[in-house]
Amino acid sequence: MTSIPARRITAPDVAARKGGETPLVMVTAYDAPSARTVDAAGADLILVGDSVAMVVLGFDDTLQVTTDDMAHHVGAVARTKPRALVVADLPWLSYHVSDAETVHNAARLVRAGAGAVKLEGGRKRIDSVRAILDAEIPVMGHIGLTPQSIHALGGFKVQGKELDAAKSLADDACALAEAGVFAIVLECVPDAVARVITESVTVPTIGIGAGRHCDGQVLVWHDLLGFAGPDHRAPKFVRAYASLEAAATESIEQFCADVRAGTYPASAETYHMTDRMADALGLYGGVAEPELAQ
Repeated sequence: MTSIPARRITAPDVAARKGGETPLVMVTAYDAPSARTVDAAGADLILVGDSVAMVVLGFDDTLQVTTDDMAHHVGAVARTKPRALVVADLPWLSYHVSDAETVHNAARLVRAGAGAVKLEGGRKRIDSVRAILDAEIPVMGHIGLTPQSIHALGGFKVQGKELDAAKSLADDACALAEAGVFAIVLECVPDAVARVITESVTVPTIGIGAGRHCDGQVLVWHDLLGFAGPDHRAPKFVRAYASLEAAATESIEQFCADVRAGTYPASAETYHMTDRMADALGLYGGVAEPELAQ
C-alpha cells in the first residue's frame, strides 16, 4: 500500500505533478461522509462539484445551484479536514457578471473551506481567472464539455471532434495555463485531442471522458460507487467500482421486514428495566418482561 503523507495537499503541490509518473486522482464529494471516504482512499483532490445539483439535489442539470448552495456543501466537506486539496466549483452566473462579483463569490467558497476554485470556459474567462488569482485564490480551469453551457452546446456532447474545434480547445487550454491556472479539467474530448493539449500546456490536465493521456483522472462519487439510480444511463467513460445503491436498498428492505415482523429491536438492542423499577411502575404485573430482563 502506498504511503500517504499527512501534510495537506496544496495547489502548488498539484501543479508540481505535471508529467509525473503517478497520475493525479480527483473524486467528487458533497458532504462529510463522502469526503471522509474519498480522503481515506487516498485521492489527491476532492472536487465539491456543481454536479451536486444532479446527483444529490435531483435537478436535471447543474444550472440550479447557487453560491449559497456551494458554500454549504464545501463547508461540510472541509470540516472533515481532509488531506486532499478541496476544490470548489464556482456555479453558473457566479463569475459571469463582473470581476468584483467573481472575486466575492470565489472568496465565499474559500472562506467555507475550499483551497481552490474551478470555473468553466477558456479564453472568454481569462479576465475572471486573473481577477481571482489577483485575490490570491488558486484557480482550476475546465474546458471541453462544460455543463454550465449545456443550452449553448445543445446537450451533453463530446467536444473537439472536428479540427477547428480541437484547435480552439487547445488554444483555450494554453490561454488558461498562461493566465496562471494550476490545473485544467478536460471533459468529454477525444483522447488524441486531450493528448495534444496535455503535451502543450505546462500545468496538469485532469480528464473525465478524455482518455488515458491526461495527467490525472476524475470521477463523480455516485457514478464510481454505483449510486446513480436504476434509470440513469451512465456516460461511456464511467467505470462503476461498486453497486452500493442496490446494497443499500437491500439493507433497508431487510430493516423494513424486521420491523414489520416484530424482530427488530431484539433484546440486545433494547434498554432494559430492573424488576424493582418495573414493580414501582406497576408494569408487567410487577415483574419485568422475562425476555427483556437483565
